[in-house]
Amino acid sequence: MNRSRRTLSIRAFGVLTLLFGLWSGQALAVDSDVDDEVITVPFDPRPVPSAKQANHSLRWRHVPAHSILLKELKTGTTLYQFESEKRLSPASLTKIMSALVILEYGHLDDEVTVSPKAARAHKTHLRLRTGQIFRLEDLLKAMLIVSANDACLAASEHVGGDEARFVDLMNAKAAALQLHNTHFSNACGFDAPEHYSTAEDLAKLSEIALHHPVFKELVREEREIIMPINEHRAYVLRTTNRLLGRIPGVQGVKTGFTSKAGRCLIAKVSQDGSDLLLVILNSKRRWNTATSLINYGLRLSDSRAGLAR
Repeated sequence: MNRSRRTLSIRAFGVLTLLFGLWSGQALAVDSDVDDEVITVPFDPRPVPSAKQANHSLRWRHVPAHSILLKELKTGTTLYQFESEKRLSPASLTKIMSALVILEYGHLDDEVTVSPKAARAHKTHLRLRTGQIFRLEDLLKAMLIVSANDACLAASEHVGGDEARFVDLMNAKAAALQLHNTHFSNACGFDAPEHYSTAEDLAKLSEIALHHPVFKELVREEREIIMPINEHRAYVLRTTNRLLGRIPGVQGVKTGFTSKAGRCLIAKVSQDGSDLLLVILNSKRRWNTATSLINYGLRLSDSRAGLAR
């Protein structure tokens, strides 16, 4: 069976499995990085007078995150920043680096067997089972779309031989990219004293990752279906990025959450000739914070473009 037919059959089987799961009340996926916050901030394209009035324009009494960086990628201009060089826990934003290492050292058609350790991965997971075999590309989808830790660990063990050697590859790549305030101690983003990054480093990493066509495609997917090669069981992947499909021009990138890191987000937005990259670390209201900043960034970019004309 060629790949297109196999994909169609997987999708058809997955839809049936999903319907059965909904009917029987069984969960097909577990995602602890989903919160109940409702996006309420409307978009307003009117230009703002100047960047110095940022907090006033954003109507913030207190900055609603521990660290923020908003950049215009075409010009490299920083439109807003708060504590952007502060070392913080990056949670599952870690998986951006994991994905780059997998894409560099792995082969997407590889068949990966889920180990007992990977199957026991906690927090956000798909409840993969020991002995299941997946294509590496499907595990990468699960990592980036729903931030599944069991998929992440299975993929990293396969590519690195074990997680420790995979983490060595992550840190070597961080050094090569001159991410001087970034260090990893695990592949998936669990809190640890020597596991940290900054909004500045994560913005640079994301910009590099978005140049890879596979990464760029996967982080903008809202829904996918994957299946193990050796079982007839479908896993429905629903994105954790609630900006996708709600704000025009959003193109990914990644969410993250742990008790220490709080709710984190990296978002890429292309709209009206502007390319914005936003990093938010540890925010209780990341969706409204993100929407306010994107709105502000687009207005500011429009205002500067108007002055340049």
